[in-house]
Amino acid sequence: MADERGGSNTKVARVIDERGLGGMGATLEAAWTGETGERTSLRDLADEFNEAVLEAALRDAGVASLAVEVPSTYEALRSDAGSEATRARRRLEREGVDVDGLTGDFVTHQAIHTYLTRDRGASLPDDEGLADRKVETIEKLQGRISAVTESSLASLANADELDRDDYDVLVDVRAVCPSCGADAPVGELIRRGGCGCASETSADD
Repeated sequence: MADERGGSNTKVARVIDERGLGGMGATLEAAWTGETGERTSLRDLADEFNEAVLEAALRDAGVASLAVEVPSTYEALRSDAGSEATRARRRLEREGVDVDGLTGDFVTHQAIHTYLTRDRGASLPDDEGLADRKVETIEKLQGRISAVTESSLASLANADELDRDDYDVLVDVRAVCPSCGADAPVGELIRRGGCGCASETSADD
C-alpha cells in the first residue's frame, strides 16, 4: 500500500497532496475493494473525490461549510453547460474560489483506477465470499426499508392520518423460479446456490 505522495506523478496523488486530502487514498481503496462492505464503483468514487476537492477549495477560500451546497454545485459544474453551471461558477467566483483551477483538479474514473492500481497497488478481491457480501447488502437494505416504513407510519399516526403507530412491519424479499415455481427468501436462495431445478434437469438429461 503506497503513501499518497510517494513520489507519484498521477493526477489523483498530486491533487490529494496539493488539496490537503490526507487519508483520501485509503478511503478510496477501502471503498473500491469492498474492505468495509459493498464495493463502490470507480465512477462513484470519482464523484466522491471531486466533491471532496470542491469542499477543500471552499475551505481554502474561507467559505463557511453551509454557504454552498456541495453536491448540487458539483453536479452543476460537472455538466459544464447551461444556466445552472453558469450560476454555480459565478457563485464560487464571488466567494473567491478559482473555478478553473478547481475544475482542472476534477478527475475521471480512469484516473481513480490508475491511482489505485499504480500508486497504491490495489486490486479487486476474487469472488470468494461474494454471495455472503451480496446477502449482507440485501439484508441491510431490507432493514433500511423497514426502518423508513416504521418511521412513516409513526409520522402518519401522529398527524392523525393513520389510526395507530404500532403495526408490525415485515419486509420479505423473495425470488420465484420461472421454471419450477420454487419460492424462497432471496438470502436463502443465494446461500444455497439456487433452487436446484437446473441441476435436476441436467441430471435427467
